[in-house]
Amino acid sequence: MSKLIDYPAATRFDSGDILIKDGTNGTKKITAKNAAIDLAGMVSAEQHRMIWGGRNLGTSVSAEQKAAIRNRTFDNLYIGDYWVINGITWRIWDINYFTHSGDTEFAKPHLVIVPDSALYSHVMNDTNTTEGGYVGSKMYKEGLEQAKTTIKAAFGDMLLTHRDYLTNAVTDGHASAGAWFDSQVELMNEIMAYGTHVYAPANDGVTLPNKYTTGRQQFAAAMLNPSIVNLRYWYWLRDVVSSAGFAGVDSRGIATSNRASDSSGVRPYFLIG
Repeated sequence: MSKLIDYPAATRFDSGDILIKDGTNGTKKITAKNAAIDLAGMVSAEQHRMIWGGRNLGTSVSAEQKAAIRNRTFDNLYIGDYWVINGITWRIWDINYFTHSGDTEFAKPHLVIVPDSALYSHVMNDTNTTEGGYVGSKMYKEGLEQAKTTIKAAFGDMLLTHRDYLTNAVTDGHASAGAWFDSQVELMNEIMAYGTHVYAPANDGVTLPNKYTTGRQQFAAAMLNPSIVNLRYWYWLRDVVSSAGFAGVDSRGIATSNRASDSSGVRPYFLIG
């Protein structure tokens, strides 16, 4: 049975057909299956960040999709949509998340992409130390190289570089300094995954952890569909939680931390545009 809805009130769809009445061009019949596609041009770019699509976009980024990113409309691109490239599912986790961030302003329209599974396993450090913070870790220096190679093979020159503030010193088990670095492929922090710090040390009125970050709010995919964070495997986050460990996501669905020398999943994020 069809429904008649005055545009722009149609914000959710069920199994029935929907008739959208725009007041100018009469009515348009769409179905739940093609609703997101037919809304191209009718939903603002900002609203795309608040809609879960979850659709397979193909095996490569098409010319149309590239144009939709670069012209800032993001037509037919929604949170949860994904490409399957070289056997890996690459999912859209956010849209324009880093706009206006950085010591050098980042202004390029972009998608934040996260794979649906860990690409491989790696240690944060060979021993149980967090000396040097995230930037000083073996993960940062060596452990992300394989991910960068895989991502570049899938997305080529669409991979973007932006400026990010990352921890580079630890004192008494808490982050104590950081700096701006060129960033392409990184581990998420706790805020991006959970929406809050969990294990990262907090200000107790005396100790002031260095918590400056551009990753200041939860990625849209994690907010709209929390199950996307926990896919029944353990993987690293980049927050220093002690003198010996970093934060992570546990396979049992709990926020966790682990010793730096443990080998756990590498599930990074990156920007394309």
